[in-house]
Amino acid sequence: GASKGPDSLRTASNYYEFFERDGKIIPICPMSGTLENKKILDFGNVTRDDLYRLVFDIVSAKKIPIIIGGDHSITTIILQAVYDACDSKISLLYFDAHPDFVSSTRNYYGSVITDSSDYIKFTKSVLVGTRAAESEELENASKQKLEIITPLDILEVGLNSIVKKIISKCKESKSRVYLSIDLDCMDPGVAPGVSVPAPGGLLPLDLIYMIKKITENLPIVGMDIVELSPDYDLNQNTANHASRILMEMISSLIIK
Repeated sequence: GASKGPDSLRTASNYYEFFERDGKIIPICPMSGTLENKKILDFGNVTRDDLYRLVFDIVSAKKIPIIIGGDHSITTIILQAVYDACDSKISLLYFDAHPDFVSSTRNYYGSVITDSSDYIKFTKSVLVGTRAAESEELENASKQKLEIITPLDILEVGLNSIVKKIISKCKESKSRVYLSIDLDCMDPGVAPGVSVPAPGGLLPLDLIYMIKKITENLPIVGMDIVELSPDYDLNQNTANHASRILMEMISSLIIK
């Protein structure tokens, strides 16, 4: 399942983000932004038991953790660590086909938002790409005034307008922003390698555009990419998209 995701993404990065010519390895440049002067350290595969301390230490050192999952339930551990390190609630931008706001069942990938409630500034957070929600989840989101943006909303209003709205909302909060990307936010026709696919999703380039604008304009405290499940993937399509998303998000990240 998703436990194989990190290694699958590493493999895709090695094969598809470089050209080999005349015995030389030449990295592909991002579409915008830069990877220069951005030191990236891979801590390897980390257990859930060690994840909290690692994220806490990274954020406390004023660095930005980027976590590759794994299923989406790891985000609760990460948000707790970020909250404790920053001593303040977080604006959460949560790209997912599902709200993950189940409250009748706890401590799994469908209850991430419920389990993370103590760490989230709900009125300055947004769920993006949502299209497979239970009524219970919609009720919970409404109670907390948590905004949901569906793919239909993006189609109706326009991609650029939606991004500007998200950025404006987060800037108003003056909070640190955490960016969480469940790969099932994309349409399974182009990204089938996820645990719980849902038709009618985002296209990869639209997702990359939104993520790049967000990382260019907001104080990002941490990011994750989760739910890559290579057993369900086709020709490594999802892993390749995930690899490109990762490179583009890092290239646009503003390091202060």
